[in-house]
Amino acid sequence: MWIARHQASGAGTLRTSRRGRVTRCLTALLAGLLCLSGPSFAGVIKGKVVLAGAAPAPRKIDVTIDQYVCGTEKDAADLLLSPRKEIGNAVVWLENPPAGAAWPARADKVEMDQKACVYVPRVVLVPAGGTVDFLNSDRLLHNIHATPKDNVSFNRTQPKNRTISVTFAKPEIIKITCDLHAWMEAWVVVAAHPYYAITGADGQFEFDNLPPGNYRLKVWQERLGTTSVQVTVGEPQPTPVTVQMKAP
Repeated sequence: MWIARHQASGAGTLRTSRRGRVTRCLTALLAGLLCLSGPSFAGVIKGKVVLAGAAPAPRKIDVTIDQYVCGTEKDAADLLLSPRKEIGNAVVWLENPPAGAAWPARADKVEMDQKACVYVPRVVLVPAGGTVDFLNSDRLLHNIHATPKDNVSFNRTQPKNRTISVTFAKPEIIKITCDLHAWMEAWVVVAAHPYYAITGADGQFEFDNLPPGNYRLKVWQERLGTTSVQVTVGEPQPTPVTVQMKAP
């Protein structure tokens, strides 16, 4: 009888011990998951680029060649402003990006077309080592000409519907022109890391997946030049920033 009671008591103790170990394991696992999802967060910089002061008058350029395709005048298009003086086509990047910032596994195809004797889009962004496909949708001859400092220069004639692919090895902002149509200008921005952006017509840009810390934000616009600001990311909510640029 004593043996039976002792065995029953021992079995009960063993079951209790096992339940205790399982409970402790589940508690430790839950705590680990909470640690992973709790204190750490990815910060966001959400910003806008605007013009400070009075907006300069828009400039027009007379067209004196190939008017049957190009028209008789063009907007200079070197300063894109919204009614609220928000700046489009400004290039924004982090001078000190997070360590180990990597490009997406599959980058989007980058194209720049020529339509009615205008480069479309006017500013494109490509990672260092990436390729831009230059198109010609016009029914006349163009050429794409660039003399960069850190990349290879090129000057290629381009008839309608021919695509010319150019690879850019090093980070740089490169001006593209057409010798046949002097008003045609565009820019290829070769990015050193993924934290580059081109503002839309509303002047807005955004960088996410940022660890907390201090960042140097740099902004370039073809007519206004370059400016920079310091931004501190320290909260899980988006960090707002407005960058003002002045007309020369």
